[in-house]
Amino acid sequence: MSSDAVPAARPVVTGLGVLSACGRGLEPLAAAVSYGKTAFDTVSRFDVSRRRTTRAALLTDPPPLAEALLGVIADACRQAGPDGSTETPLLLALHSDLGTAEVAARVAEGAARLCGVPGVTRVYTGACVAAATAVADAAALVAAGRQSRVLVAAGHLVQPGVFAAFDAGRALARDGELRPFSAGRSGTLLADAAVAVVIEDGAAAERRGAPVLAGLAGWGRSGDAHHVCRPLPDGGGMARAAESALARAGVAAAEVGYVNANGTGSTLADRAEANALRRVFGSHTDRLPVSSTKAVHGHALEASALLELAVTIAALRDGLLPVNAGWLGPDPDCGLDLVLDGPREARPRYALSLNSAFGGANTALLVAA
Repeated sequence: MSSDAVPAARPVVTGLGVLSACGRGLEPLAAAVSYGKTAFDTVSRFDVSRRRTTRAALLTDPPPLAEALLGVIADACRQAGPDGSTETPLLLALHSDLGTAEVAARVAEGAARLCGVPGVTRVYTGACVAAATAVADAAALVAAGRQSRVLVAAGHLVQPGVFAAFDAGRALARDGELRPFSAGRSGTLLADAAVAVVIEDGAAAERRGAPVLAGLAGWGRSGDAHHVCRPLPDGGGMARAAESALARAGVAAAEVGYVNANGTGSTLADRAEANALRRVFGSHTDRLPVSSTKAVHGHALEASALLELAVTIAALRDGLLPVNAGWLGPDPDCGLDLVLDGPREARPRYALSLNSAFGGANTALLVAA
């Protein structure tokens, strides 16, 4: 799974289910990120009166997490259509806490009933790269011919303990706005999300007339182990993940036409990511549109990468590159071609979706239109 060899089979996305603070389904999410309509509001789900930050992007009336996951799994399987298999693995990304095992068990039982999958094959709890790691594993299984179809799901509902930990660690934006790569940025904002995708062999999908939403051309992972929560300042770890995704796909850096950046609004992390993009794309960086859609839908931790994969698929489908919302002005240490003021019309062949996590983990998913 770690080889950079060009895949023998072509993994594609044929089903997608989304639930976010922007609404249910891909369309409200795509509209919100295209035009910078942010989903943040004052938290009323639990008491935040003693917190420095009081805003997040939350569902108005959230179902239990297992129920939210089963809803998007059903949507994704419905869109992909049946393939006659009862052995589809389910890879599930969740936050690691005392309720993880129970949520996974409920999802396993419900998914077997709804979609005929045999249960949850693996649970990923690797923080903010958990879902991207699951997607990379799913794509590798399909590309190697070991599975014809894999279901990936991820979910996170903001809870008071996690909110308090991020707030105490001064990771949340003090002014209640997430401002990726902008001067004056002060941190991230948390979010609810549940997302599911069906990944399968492109040739098999075409034979049965399934919808092909996008291709997964390449994927890469790296670990820089620089610090428990700070990124490697020169962006070397993230650059290696992106270079691995490009190498696996056999795609040149200049062929990438959009980057959905990790962009958490952290001063250090955004600067390191900008450095990573410079390392990978060189002079092409000046002409490479970049935005972080977390500025609209928030940071959904273990579900973030799957939510942002959905956004990237929509951008390629619609020919509208999402806005980098929350912008106050340029940071000379970033210097990227950010999408500002409104969606940018473009139809790139390839887009890169990047994610990073505490501990130095980095992932890159190269999405093909």
